[in-house]
Amino acid sequence: MKDLAKPIVRFAPSPTGRLHIGNLRTALYNWLFAKGQGGSFILRLDDTDTERSTDAFAQGIVEDLAWIGIVPDASDKQSNRVAQYDAAAAKLKEAGLLYPCYETPDEIERRRKRLMARGLPPIYERTGLKQTNEERAALEAEGRTAHWRFLLPNFTDDPFSPTRTEVHWDDAMRGEQTVDLASMSDPVLIRGDGTYLYTLPSVVDDSDMGVTHVIRGGDHITNTGAQIALFKALGAQPPAFGHHNLLTDASGDGLSKRTGALSLASLREGGIEPMALASLAALIGTGQAVEVCSSMDELAQLFDPTKVSRSPARFDERELEAMNEKLLHAMPYAEAQPRLTAKGMDHGEAFWNAVRPNLARFDDVAQWHSVLEGNFVPLVADVEDEEFLAVARDMLPAEPWPDDVWKQWTSALKEKTSRKGKALFMPLRKALTGKEHGPDMGEFLPLIGPEKTARRLS
Repeated sequence: MKDLAKPIVRFAPSPTGRLHIGNLRTALYNWLFAKGQGGSFILRLDDTDTERSTDAFAQGIVEDLAWIGIVPDASDKQSNRVAQYDAAAAKLKEAGLLYPCYETPDEIERRRKRLMARGLPPIYERTGLKQTNEERAALEAEGRTAHWRFLLPNFTDDPFSPTRTEVHWDDAMRGEQTVDLASMSDPVLIRGDGTYLYTLPSVVDDSDMGVTHVIRGGDHITNTGAQIALFKALGAQPPAFGHHNLLTDASGDGLSKRTGALSLASLREGGIEPMALASLAALIGTGQAVEVCSSMDELAQLFDPTKVSRSPARFDERELEAMNEKLLHAMPYAEAQPRLTAKGMDHGEAFWNAVRPNLARFDDVAQWHSVLEGNFVPLVADVEDEEFLAVARDMLPAEPWPDDVWKQWTSALKEKTSRKGKALFMPLRKALTGKEHGPDMGEFLPLIGPEKTARRLS
C-alpha cells in the first residue's frame, strides 16, 4: 500500500440488513489500518438500492459499529450525492465512454448461454455500442429503456476487437495483482430505471472524499481492474487497494446478512462481549495468533494487513464462545463495576473475583447474585448428608471469620466425620448455593457470611 502518513479509509455497507461478522471484518480492517497510522475512517452508506434500503437498517449499522468501538470520523450516504454521480455520468457520456444498451435481462442471459455453449467466454459483445441513433429511437418506441455500460479501455483503435489489457496493482494483502480488462464485460453503471449501481458512486465518492486506501473482501478483486480504469476515465487518482479473505460459517457456507446469520445484533443480544468478537473477526485467517485483546487500541497495534491469508477463513462460534469466556474471566473489577452497578448486582471486588471464572456471559452474574441473596432452591440432601450438615452447622467457626475460614472449617469436618473429597465438599456446596458447581467456596463462603451460612445449613 501507499506509505501515507494519514490514510483515509471508508466502509460502505448497504443499509439493506443488519451487519454480520463478515461485514464487521471489512469494517475492522479499515478502522484498524487507519487508526494504527493516525488516519481517518469514513462511514458511507451505499443506499442506492432504494427498494431495500431503510433508515432502520442504517441506524442499526451505526449502532452495531458503535457497540464494537468504531465511531466514524465522518459519515455520509450516497442518496445525498446523486448530483455528483449525474455530473460524472454526463462527463463519461460526453467522452463516449458511457453508452446505452437496450437488451432485456432475459436476452442477455440467453446470449451468455449461447456463448458458453460454443466454448466462448460470456463477455458482452458491445451490441449497444454498434446501434445507431435511429435504432435506439426505435427500441425506445417499443417501450424499452436503456441501461448504460462503461466502455473499458481494452482496445487500441477498434472497440469491437479487444486485446489483452492488463491492470496491475500492489495489493496490501495479496501482493502483486493483475486483471485483464479484455476478459471482462463492460460494467453496467446505470440501471434501466436510471438508478446507479455500486461502481460509479463508489469511484466518485472515493475520489471526492480523498480516500487513499480501499480495503475490502476478495470477491471484489475482479472489479478492481474496471474501477481503476473508471478512476482514470474521470481524471482521478486511484487509491491503493487491499483485498482480505472471506469468512465462511463452521460448515463452510458463506455468510449473509439477509438471513441474519451471525449478525452483530443477535450476537450482542446473546451476550457476546464486543472485544471477543472484534478480536476473533480481525485475527482469524491470518498468520497471527488469535488472542483476545482488551481494547480496540491494543488490537490496532497488533493488526498487520500483510499477515492476512488468501484462503477463506472459517468462523466457528465455539471459538467465539471460548474467547468470550476468556475475556470475562480476565476482566478486572474496575471494568465490570459500572455494569454490575447498573444491574444492581455490585457486591464488591471480592464477589466479582469469585464469580467471574464461572461466567460464559456477563449476565450469568445474575445467578450468583441470587445465590448470594439466598434466592435459590436448595438441592435436597439424603439422610446421611442431612446428618453431616447438622454437624457442619454446629462446627461453624466463631466470628469474626478468618480469610481461610473455608479451609479451617472443612479441615475440622474432615477430622470429625472422616469424610473427604466429594463426600465432604459437595453436600456443603449444594446446601450453601443450591448448585453442584460454582465459585471457589474459599472465596464465596466469606461473602455469604456466618448468619446466612447457619440458616442454609438448618
